[in-house]
Amino acid sequence: MQAQQPRATGVVGDWLAAHIPGGLSGHPVIAIHSPAGIGELRLLLPNLQANGADNSKLLVWIAPPHKPGAEALQANGFALNRLLIIHPPEPQQALWAAEQCLKSGACHSVLLWHDKLSVAQLQRLQQAARQGLAQLFFLCRAATLSLSLPVSLSIGLQPQPQGLIVTVQKCRGSWPPPPFMLNMSKLWPQLSLTATSSERNSVVTFPGSRAS
Repeated sequence: MQAQQPRATGVVGDWLAAHIPGGLSGHPVIAIHSPAGIGELRLLLPNLQANGADNSKLLVWIAPPHKPGAEALQANGFALNRLLIIHPPEPQQALWAAEQCLKSGACHSVLLWHDKLSVAQLQRLQQAARQGLAQLFFLCRAATLSLSLPVSLSIGLQPQPQGLIVTVQKCRGSWPPPPFMLNMSKLWPQLSLTATSSERNSVVTFPGSRAS
């Protein structure tokens, strides 16, 4: 299973690039609207791995809804000594932490779980990302994002028995493509409803425990 991860993430990256001009690269701030734990982080793996390749910068997770699994992260090629996880007690502190990490120049990617951002708040984060040459992934549970918010790319995710339905709500520089499906049943059969009972695993190996 571990040996298949580079191939799997490469396929996911190719799928995204086929539907979204440039894939997830080249967008400093990306909004992702998704229920937690449906495979949204597997969608980001190719980009996170590319951002962190051959450098000593940090990958930062701020206010993740689940505890990450160290073994699974390492199996997917992430150096654990370059992973920083922050659990701020208040949403405002999460925004402050994201801004400081983005503009520090010490981080290649920041994943921020936050349910609502104002235009002014997102503009500050966007400026910080440009200043520190980092990429921000803003994950929230809202179904859609106001088109007035200054993000380069906004996508919505919904679970589907074989994978994910991806709806591009905003893509700077091009018209959003029609919704499309990413079929992950062959790459990660344990997470697919098409798997047989012997293939299914009650433990989701990445990124953490299954939501109750």
